[in-house]
Amino acid sequence: MTGPIGLEHYLVLSAVLFFIGVAGVLTRRNAIIIFMSVELMLNSVNLTLVAFSSYLKSPTGQVFAFFVIAVAAAEVAIGLAIIITVYRNRKSIHIDDVNLLKE
Repeated sequence: MTGPIGLEHYLVLSAVLFFIGVAGVLTRRNAIIIFMSVELMLNSVNLTLVAFSSYLKSPTGQVFAFFVIAVAAAEVAIGLAIIITVYRNRKSIHIDDVNLLKE
């Protein structure tokens, strides 16, 4: 039988999720996959904030997590609009094919 789940377990899970997101951002060339990896990193930060909030018995971390969720929602709206616009103009969402600054 194992012991209760402690703060360390949440922090390790959060770190693993964050590094999976970093690996997705650094290795993938598809804009949608990069976008999802950034969202994964934001969710891992939320997990850390809520874990510390629970550990310290303070609602501050949960309030910050709520603001991170609000920022992520705004990012989704703007990011998807940009991706759709780029796709309409370039017919591709691969980062290598999208080079708008050279024109």
